[in-house]
This record gives sequence, C-alpha cells and structure tokens, in this order.
Amino acid sequence: MCGIVGVVSNAPVNQLLYDAMLLLQHRGQDAAGIVTMLERKFFMHKAKGMVRDVFRTRNMRALPGHIGLGQVRYPTAGNAYSEEEAQPFYVNAPFGITLVHNGNLTNAHALRAELFSTDHRHINTESDSEVLLNVLAHELARSTQGAPLQLEEIFKAVAAVHRRLRGSYAVVSLIAGHGLLVFRDPYGIRPLCLGRSADGAWMAASESVALEGSGFVFERDVAPGEAVYIDLQGQLHARQCAAAPVLDPCIFEFVYLARPDSTIDGISVYQARLNLGETLAQRVISTVPPSEIDVIVPIPESSRPSATQLAHLLGIPYREGFVKNRYVGRTFIMPGQGVRKKSVRQKLNVIASEFKGRNVLLVDDSIVRGTTSREIVQMARDAGARKVYMASAAPPVRFPNVYGIDMPTKDELVAHNRSIEEIRQLIGCDALIYQDVDAMKRAVRKAAPAQGGSVPLAGFEASCFDGVYVTGDIDTEAILRMNGSRPRIEETEEDSSRLVLPNAS
Repeated sequence: MCGIVGVVSNAPVNQLLYDAMLLLQHRGQDAAGIVTMLERKFFMHKAKGMVRDVFRTRNMRALPGHIGLGQVRYPTAGNAYSEEEAQPFYVNAPFGITLVHNGNLTNAHALRAELFSTDHRHINTESDSEVLLNVLAHELARSTQGAPLQLEEIFKAVAAVHRRLRGSYAVVSLIAGHGLLVFRDPYGIRPLCLGRSADGAWMAASESVALEGSGFVFERDVAPGEAVYIDLQGQLHARQCAAAPVLDPCIFEFVYLARPDSTIDGISVYQARLNLGETLAQRVISTVPPSEIDVIVPIPESSRPSATQLAHLLGIPYREGFVKNRYVGRTFIMPGQGVRKKSVRQKLNVIASEFKGRNVLLVDDSIVRGTTSREIVQMARDAGARKVYMASAAPPVRFPNVYGIDMPTKDELVAHNRSIEEIRQLIGCDALIYQDVDAMKRAVRKAAPAQGGSVPLAGFEASCFDGVYVTGDIDTEAILRMNGSRPRIEETEEDSSRLVLPNAS
C-alpha cells in the first residue's frame, strides 16, 4: 500500500504534489519522493521519512515544471531501509521515464529473470516497482522501434505490460518531453482516480480525498485495465488495454486503508464502514446481550463509523474512551513488530472515567496480528473496566495477502489456524465478536452506486479473509517465494547499500 499522485498543469506543480501527498500520508510513512519535469529534464528529490520531513523549502525550489508525480511509500517488498528504493524510479531509455507504483507484483521474481536474460535490462534494487518500470520501458521501446512516440504506441505498450504483469498495480509515470501516463491492473485491485481543476489542470491520485483537498473536482476512477495518457497540452486520451478487465477492488481499502472521506470505485468509504457497523450489530446481539454492555468505545480511528452505527442500532451509549496522539504513525503500517508493540501506548491514552466499573465493548476495524488488540484490552482493564468485550468490523484475517498489504506470513496472523475462542484467550477479552465474510462483502457492495462504471463491480479482492486470490496465480509456493522478498525491516538492521541516495542540500 502506497499513495501515488500525478499532475499536469499550466502552472508549477511542486506545491500541488506536496499537498496531495500530505493528504495521502496515511497510505505510507516510510519514504516520500517527487519528480517534476521542465522541458525535457527531470528534477527529483526523494528520501526516507514523512512528507513534511523529506521536503524543505530548498527542495521545493529545486522542483520546477508544470508536470510531475509523487509517492508516499509503504514497503511490502524489497529493503525498507534503503533510500535507493524510495520512489519515483527513473530509467533513461527509451525517452526517459519516471514511475511511481502502488501495489505488489506477484510474478516479480520471474520478470526480473526475463528482464536480465531476454530484455537485457538491468535491475539495481530489490523493488518490484523498478521491475515494473523496466517492463514498461521495454514495451515502449518495442512498440516505437526507434520512431517518435505516438499515442497508439503508448496504448500498445500498456497492453503488452498487462500481458506480462501479474498482481496489483496502480501506476503513474512520466515520459520525458511527452506527458503523463497512468494505468491500473486488469482487476482494479489498488485504487486510482482522476480529477480536474477549474483552470484545466489534471490530477491522478490513489484516493479522491487527494483531489478534493487540492482544489480538484473528482471526474472518475481509472477503470481496471485502462490506460490514461495526458499530454503536455492537457489533452486526455484513454483506452482500455486489457483483454478481459474485471473490477475486484481490495476490500481492505474500505475496512481500513483508505480515508473515510474518500470514494473508491463509486463506493463511499464512510458509508461502507457505517454498513459494516450495521451488519456487525447482529453478530454482537447473538454473542453478548446488549443489556450486558454499558458503553461502546471505538479504537481510533478507522473504526469510528462502524462503532457509531453499532451503538445507534443497539441503543448503547457511544463514548470516546481513547485519545490518539496524532504524531505517532499508524501502527499497522510501521516497519517491524517491535516498533508496533512499543508504539501502542504512545499512540493511545485512555480516559479512565469511560472504563471504570463498566462493561465495555471495544470496536476495531480489523484484528490482524493481535498485538495492538492485546495491549488495548489490557489498557481498558488497567483503567478499571469490569468486563472488556471486543468486536471487529472485519472477519478474521486468516490468509496471507500478496497484493500490497504487509501481512503475508501466516505466523503473523493471530487468526491463522486458531478458533475464535483461542483468539479471545490470546487477546485477553471476555468476548470476541467477528464480522462474517459474506456480510462484509454485502455491506460494502450495498454502498456501491446502482449504475457502475465502464467495468461494473464484479466482487472484491478479499483474499486475507476468504483465501481466494483473484489473479489466479497464487499457490503455496508463490506465497513462500514472495515471503522471501518481504521488506527487511528488523529494528537492529542497518542499510549497507553502497548506492543510498544522499539527501539534497
């Protein structure tokens, strides 16, 4: 999971890119980068850290041009400590291309071998995004065969990219001297949308909130398999480049990843979470009589809409029992289990009066590793709660995710090969209530518009809940291989790369 953005304007874009990346900061806190283009020259700055720390005034002044792209990074493959794996990536031939990518290629290992032995292209990092960039570059070179770049050749190259890639990918790329190219995998697993400003500028971004918060009006989502090319004059050209596109967006976007004020593939994330709270109410009633619950407390922040709806339907007071320190990052996407465990109590503090002597129902959006849940249950008990129940707006996470969410190993999943009772004992709560898989899918689908886009909603990529991998190329061997390419993120490890990029001065 990363946040990506691209802008084509008739005015400088560095500030627009910066502002949009701030709005996407929740999608990645590991590294940030921006590339702009002036005439045919790229200007780049990228480094590890949050957007506000990576970019200073001197860096922004060194990013001229009316077209550019940027990314906030959350590593799911490669080396999380290496600054050379921060995006954007750049390749000088053909034309000069920079690229940012949100997602995870499931056949990156095979592609890396192909690029070396057949395409004769060099990959310098462990990142699958560099693999993707080189596949795109190779296919653009094949389609043009040394001739000037034409629109048909661009779409032909993207069609070839779709045939070679497997997995999830939303891509924003910049072709030197030509324009901005964005495309999305044929299943639409990772989100990507388009917006336009009053002065005719275009923006592509991972979530609609980045458009609206930057003064752009949401136009539409990029369809699965579609390529959109925006030239330097601001003219937009679109083409479906996949043979059989199917819309199966990642359901975890609606459960946790996306901001509630975003709309993805026509589905309001906020409404989807309200619906999840509605369906969760029936599960709670069948497990714990509402008369035994004194108060409902959300675990900030993604669970708030579900908890609000749950409290309303059960007629139980809703209270904010935890105060979040907004200057500590999201623990789910923090590199390293040790960092996650240490940050829980730094991230949340209890309001003891909401817990003392009460039976409390805690509501979370999901329970992945169980580390945070166990800490929070103990915090509620320490604050004087008589009983602590826990409800998850999502079903048990029992299977690895291979499409860009950092939970690929079975050992890290608290629900893998455990019964609900075993999970309850491990977390330490008095009762544990999970959402049902089918109910979750119905709840999110209920928030979808009656009229679909050019590719109607087929279903959801929900593999971490149901074990069904929509791309059809995932088996035990593939999962083991991908585990080997997970980010190296142990807290004691130092980056020994000789090619780490220096910070710009």
